[in-house]
Parts: sequence; structure tokens; C-alpha cells
Amino acid sequence: MMKHSLRRDTALLEAVTVPSQAALLEDLRDRIAREEGFAVATMNLDHAVKLRQDSSFRQAYAAQTHVTADGRPIVWLSRLAGRPVSLVTGSDLVGPLIELCAKLGAPVALLGSTPEALREAAERLRAHHPGLQIAALLSPAMGFDPSGAAAEGLIEDLQQSEARVCLLALGAPKQEMFAARALQALPCIGFVSVGAGLDFVAGTQKRAPRLVRRFALEWMWRLSGNPRRLFRRYASCAAILPALTWSALSMRVDNAVKRE
Repeated sequence: MMKHSLRRDTALLEAVTVPSQAALLEDLRDRIAREEGFAVATMNLDHAVKLRQDSSFRQAYAAQTHVTADGRPIVWLSRLAGRPVSLVTGSDLVGPLIELCAKLGAPVALLGSTPEALREAAERLRAHHPGLQIAALLSPAMGFDPSGAAAEGLIEDLQQSEARVCLLALGAPKQEMFAARALQALPCIGFVSVGAGLDFVAGTQKRAPRLVRRFALEWMWRLSGNPRRLFRRYASCAAILPALTWSALSMRVDNAVKRE
């Protein structure tokens, strides 16, 4: 049982494939130019908890072409394992990716959140990124099932929109599961899971101040704003840290032995 848990948690840490935001954007630029699709997930501790528990989520993650470290603990654990990576959050990807699409003339679809938030986000993104083409604003109903018929309808809408990149603001695990399904059906579109990123752009949610994020205290900011909803989530995240730390140390030792 312990060996199985160690292999499982090692696989979680090995799932992070993006060393930096610059490297990611360079690769996405090439893929967009080649009309080659992609799916970007941004791993944090909440994802790690879900990945341990949900086989469907694990399958969706395995279908992603890129996985970034979205959260200081994932960055620290990766470095401890001897696999140094930089912090690349979904929210921080929105601006640079939209700028890239504007320069390349690649139409963008915004999917998720609420119709009002998407309209406001689209207006602000157009204002800040001249030349940006917004191909579609798609907001599924509450209770959206990424494996159901509604998802198939959204895939058809995306195909008709001629979007080249789609920002997904559905939350985990829905956005990653939809990305995996949609990429298989639409291999020329890039899907990027940005969580609350579009709500931050629209102003319907307020992100932690930059100084708070710099000192890795964004989790405390969020918890203070919604303790009833987030306390259990953060407790679950804290509970898996010892096992992930042990896995990271084991990876570092194994790599050191292999180099000798």
C-alpha cells in the first residue's frame, strides 16, 4: 500500500511539464502558428487532492499537453524533487496569452463563468489588446456536465466559431475534463484552463493583492473571504502535504543515485 501511494504521488509531481511561463508561451506560439491544438492545465494542491480520488480527473489530466505549477506548494515540491519549475498560474496566463493571440490574429473563445462576466471580460480584453478577435462567448448552465450532451453542443459551437484558442473558466475538474474531450474532437484548437481568471478580468471576483501573492498567502486571503466553503478544501490540501513531501524527497534521492 505504501509503495502504491508513493508511486501515485510521484506521478502527481511528474505531471508538471512546464518549466516556466516563457517556455510555455513559446511552445503555444508555435502550435498556434501550425494550427495544432493543445490543452493546458494548472496544477495546485486542490487538483492533487482530486487527482488522488477521481480516476476520471486523472484521465483528463493525462490528456493535457501541458501542465504548469499553479501554487507555491507545487513549485516547492517540484524543486525538492529535483525538478525545478516556476510558478505559472491560470490567472496570470490570461493577459500574456491574449496578447499572443492578438499579435497572431488567432480568434479566441471565452467559455465558462456567467454571461455577464464573459461580456465584461471580453470588453476589457479588447480594450487592452487592440486587434484581439473574440470569436465566441459561451456560458454553460449551472450543473454543466463535461461528459454530457451539453458539452457536445459547446464543442459544435466552438467548431463553428472558428476560434483558435479557448479559455476555460469552469473550475476543476470540469474545465480539464472538457478540455480533454474537446481537444480530441477539435485538434486545431488550444484549450487553456484559467479557473477564476476571466472573473478577475471582469471584476466579478477580486484577486488577492500582489504583495499577498508574493508572500504565498493568497490561500489565506481566499479563506478569510469564504471560510465556510474553503476550510474543508484547504484542510484536505494540508493533509496531503506530508505524503507529497516524502515522495518529492524520494524522487530526489532516486535521481541522485541514478546519476552516480
